Amino acid sequence: MTQPVTGTTANGGTFSGAYTVTKFVSQNGQLNAVGTLNGTLTNATGQVVGNVTNVPFQTPVTSAAGSCPVLHLNLGPLDLNLLGLTVHLNQVVLNIDAQSGPGNLLGNLLCAVANLLNGGAPLTSITDLLNQILQAL
Repeated sequence: MTQPVTGTTANGGTFSGAYTVTKFVSQNGQLNAVGTLNGTLTNATGQVVGNVTNVPFQTPVTSAAGSCPVLHLNLGPLDLNLLGLTVHLNQVVLNIDAQSGPGNLLGNLLCAVANLLNGGAPLTSITDLLNQILQAL
C-alpha cells in the first residue's frame, strides 16, 4: 500500500515521493502505520539535491472526528488502446464519504466501522486484521 508524499522546505525546495506501508503496530494505545519513505529532494531552482531511499518511517493512523471517509482513490492519467479504440482518461479523484443519520442504513454501518478505532474494538485485534489485509494485497 503506497501513498504519495509531497512537501516544501524552508528555503523553497520541494520533496516528492511515496510512503509504502509494510505493517501496522499498536504503541501506547495508538495505531501506527510502519513502512518506508522514498523520494526526491529538489532545491528552489528545481535541481535534484538528494534522493531518499527506503528510509524507515512511522506515522499515526487517524480519522477526522465527525466524518466517515470510506474511500479515497486517486488515479493518474490513463491511456488505453482497446483493439483500435483509444481511450484517454485524465486524472480521476474519487472520494466516498458515509453519511450517518436516520434511514441511512449503509451510512450508519460504514460510519460505525470507521469509528471502531475510537475505542470500540481492541487495538491489537484491529492491528492484526490490518496486517492480514496488507499480506493479502
